[in-house]
Amino acid sequence: MSPTVVHMLADAAARAPNAEALVCGADRLSYREFARCVAGFAHELLAQGVRGGRVALLMQNSIDIVVAMFAVQAAGAQVVPLNPTYTDAELQPILRDAEPCVVLQGTPGLTRWRDDAACVLTDDLLPDPDTLAALQYTGGTTGRAKGVELTHRATAVNILQRDAVLPTQPDAERILSVAPLYHVYAIAMGLHLAVHARGTLVIMPRYNPAELLRLLHDERITVFAGNPRLFAELLTQPGVSTIGRTLRLCVSGSAALPAEVLQRWEAATGVPICEGYGQTEAGPVLSYNSPVDVRKPGSVGHALPDTELQIVDLETGLRVLPSSEAGEIRARGPQVMRGYRNRAEETAAVLRDGWLYTGDIGELDPDGVLFIRGRRKEMLIVSGFNVYPREVEDVLHAHPAVHEAAVVGRADERRGEAVVAFVVARDDALDVTVLAAYLAERLTRYKLPSEIHVLTALPRTPVGKIDKQRLQEMIQ
Repeated sequence: MSPTVVHMLADAAARAPNAEALVCGADRLSYREFARCVAGFAHELLAQGVRGGRVALLMQNSIDIVVAMFAVQAAGAQVVPLNPTYTDAELQPILRDAEPCVVLQGTPGLTRWRDDAACVLTDDLLPDPDTLAALQYTGGTTGRAKGVELTHRATAVNILQRDAVLPTQPDAERILSVAPLYHVYAIAMGLHLAVHARGTLVIMPRYNPAELLRLLHDERITVFAGNPRLFAELLTQPGVSTIGRTLRLCVSGSAALPAEVLQRWEAATGVPICEGYGQTEAGPVLSYNSPVDVRKPGSVGHALPDTELQIVDLETGLRVLPSSEAGEIRARGPQVMRGYRNRAEETAAVLRDGWLYTGDIGELDPDGVLFIRGRRKEMLIVSGFNVYPREVEDVLHAHPAVHEAAVVGRADERRGEAVVAFVVARDDALDVTVLAAYLAERLTRYKLPSEIHVLTALPRTPVGKIDKQRLQEMIQ
C-alpha cells in the first residue's frame, strides 16, 4: 500500500513513465512529466519555507491546480483548496482561520519543469503519512466555514477502501473530471482515483453539457464521476446513447441522485451509475453501491471495508436503532478526519467516542444497505410527525413533467412546520393542480407540500448542490 498520494504518483512515474497522466485542452502530460513538474515546484515551495505550514490554492480547473496540490504535499505542507470565485467577504474569514504562508492564484505555469530530468520525487519529497495532508473547508453556505483536517494516511486508506468496492483497471482507466478540483469529491473520485490506477485524468476547465458529451466520446472516457444535475442535463443531449462504447462506469456523489434519473440514464446509455455517500469529514467516502452487487434504487450501498455505519436516535445519539428505522448516521473508520481546525468544541460535538456523527438522517435496511433521508437540520416536524425532504423529492422527481425538485420547510403556527416544494418543469406541460393530486395519491397527508413553486432553475452553491438556504429565504 502506498502511504500517501505523493507516493502513488512516484510509483506511477516509475512504473509507467510514458503513460498519459493529465489532459486539459491541448495540454497533455505523461507521468514522468507530471512527477517532474511536482518535484520542481515542490523545491520552489520549500525555498519559500512552507514545510509544516499551509498553502492556499485559488485556482480554476487546470493542470496547474493538479501539479500545485501534489507539490504542496511533497513540500511537507498542508494544501488548502479554495473556491476561486469566492468574494472577499467569503474568503477573508477562511484565510484568517487557515493562516496560509503562501497563496497561489490563477495559472502560474507549473508545467515549466516537464522536461527537466533533474526534477525527481526523491525520498525527501515523500510526506510522513501521519502528518496533515489537506485542510478542506466545508459548511460555508449554512454558517461559518469549518476547516476539516485530513491526514495523508486517512486519504490514502480511503482510496483503497473505495477501490475495493469500485475496482479500477490499472493502466487502462481514462477518468473525466468535471467538478471543480478544489472540491473534495472531484479530488477523491477524479484526481486521486486516476493516480492510484495509473490512469489518465481528463480535466474539463469549465462545464458545458455539449462539450462534456464530446469529451466523453473523443477522449474515450471509461469512468465518469458526475452528480445528479450533470446526469439529468446530459440526458437532454443528442448522442448520449452512444457513450457506452467506451464508458463502463459512472459514479454519483455530492447530492442525492433521484431514482428516476438513474433509471433514465441506464436505459438510455446502458452504463450503470453507482451512487455513494460520504462527507468531507469522512475523508470523504463512507459507502458505495458496487457494480457487481444488486443495486437498490435510492440507496447508497454498503459501508466500505473497515468502515462501520450505525443509525442512532436523534435525542441522545447513543441508542442504536433497528433496521428500517430512521435516525442519525454515525460512522467509524480510518478515513475519518482528525478534527476541525481551531474549533475544539465543534470537533467534540461531532467526534464522540471514536464515532463521527454525520448530521445526516438515514436508515439501514435488513441487508445493511444505507438509504439517506436528508440532513438532520433539514428534517421537518409537521403536526408532530417527522418528514424527510428526500422522500417527498423522490416522489416529485418521479412525475414525468418534473425536471428537478427540492423541498424545504417553513414555520407554521398550526402545524409547527409546513412542507414547501420547488420544482423545475421538464417542459410547458406542468400543471401544479395535477401535480398536487399526483402527490396526494402517493404521500400521506402530513407529508404533502402546502405550497408548490415553479422556478425556471433551482439556486445552486458554487459546487453545484441545490442551495436550500436560498430557497428558504425565498419563502420567509
